[in-house]
Amino acid sequence: MNIPSADGTVSQAIQYPAIPALSLKNQRRHLKLWLLCTDILAVAWAFQFAVWIRFVIKLTVAPEYVPPSGVYPILFALVLPLWILLLLLFNLYSLKIKLGGIAEYKRIFNASSTGAMVLVLLLFFSRHFVVSRSWLVSFWLLSFFLIALSRFINRRVVYSLRKKGFMLTPAVIVGINREAVALASDLSDWPVSGLRLLGFASGNGEQIQNGPMNLPILGAVGEIRRLIAAHGIEDVIVAVTALSNEELLKLGEELNAIPNVNLRISSGLYELFTTGVTVRTVGTVPLVSLNKMRLEPIEAFIKRTMDLVLTFCLLFLAWPIFLIIALLVKLDSPGPAIHRHKVLGISGRQFDAFKFRTMFLNGDEILRDHPELVQKLQTEYKLKNDPRVTRVGRWLRKLSLDELPQLFNIILGNMSLVGPRFITTVEAEKKYGHQRLNLLTVRPGITGLWQVSGRSDISYEERIRLDMYYIRNYSIWLDLQILFVQTPPAVLKKRGAY
Repeated sequence: MNIPSADGTVSQAIQYPAIPALSLKNQRRHLKLWLLCTDILAVAWAFQFAVWIRFVIKLTVAPEYVPPSGVYPILFALVLPLWILLLLLFNLYSLKIKLGGIAEYKRIFNASSTGAMVLVLLLFFSRHFVVSRSWLVSFWLLSFFLIALSRFINRRVVYSLRKKGFMLTPAVIVGINREAVALASDLSDWPVSGLRLLGFASGNGEQIQNGPMNLPILGAVGEIRRLIAAHGIEDVIVAVTALSNEELLKLGEELNAIPNVNLRISSGLYELFTTGVTVRTVGTVPLVSLNKMRLEPIEAFIKRTMDLVLTFCLLFLAWPIFLIIALLVKLDSPGPAIHRHKVLGISGRQFDAFKFRTMFLNGDEILRDHPELVQKLQTEYKLKNDPRVTRVGRWLRKLSLDELPQLFNIILGNMSLVGPRFITTVEAEKKYGHQRLNLLTVRPGITGLWQVSGRSDISYEERIRLDMYYIRNYSIWLDLQILFVQTPPAVLKKRGAY
């Protein structure tokens, strides 16, 4: 994981697999052919399943109807090319889509729905060609589901191939400033992005021999045409803060005249904002709006659904443990079993994070007898040998059981199972600075990259970088990996739990 530090450096250099012998052009040709074959199979299976549902299971409003022989073979000969044509028209064989997840599924749904509407119109105007309505509905839904499933599997295959050096588009980053290095680091940390960064093109007259992260300086932005021709570059990624307006306009003019070369411009606020952007033309002026939430609505819905389902399951199974822990806390020291901690949530809204109480109620008085610990606490916000912690509290912290009540925070909508660690208002101002704008675009989590990477054994700066990495690279698959693969061993090892 190459996460940039405060000065723009990274822990290690970018390393890509060797370039395959098969040319990128042939790789893309083979991929398109493979997608075509799997789509044909998906449509054929959808057609056959729909026939089976109608005539074998007889899931229909008119089971007594028997179609004339030969109707459905003729219908299949019509449907198959129609669906493939629609997939083509909806750009689902364009590799510029880059096998793009939810956006790809939307296109598949629109293509399948358009095909269903075409069939409805054909059947409406045809007097002699009658097909089952239940078959039509079944085929419409099945075609969407099976094509989407096929594309999902193919995307996993392509991701695996990209890690081995296949299907990587040659790219250059224009600029060598902090933003350019952050872009390079984040893109290299995401090997499935489909880019092979060849190096940097310097701007603003910068002259250095070696680029950051062991990537070369290929040349200056003024000679971008030569760089594209010499290195086969297809993606030019501009760190907009590295160029003047005049340089950026000139670069745009040059690249517009070169076919098959994409100009991609960063927002200039890459390090400050992790949310997506929306471009809308007002009059004749294109304006960029920053989304207030990091997750797309469908991503937020899936994440929230997963949170609620797993949380209710955990509460159902663990309620006896809650009662036992609460009793032990009460018997160990006077005070309530649950402690409320005022922290910041999504959009900066404050809420009370619930925890089993692990400290004595007179903790501040106890800490005044240890002035050296007071100073350390103000710097690191955590003490390894904290005299305020009770006997039961120390045990709860080691087993990470003190945070179980935060499951109720998830039900209330304040937290998620996986996310960055919540922070206080003081931490947001003193430690995160402008980065708090990123942190507050997602719900904090009970577990996350910080918790599974060592918790209190890692520095606060590293914690911030891990939080930013999670937010920028969020996916439901990353959540599942943290939750089910990384969290259990982290809890068992008890590393940094104090």
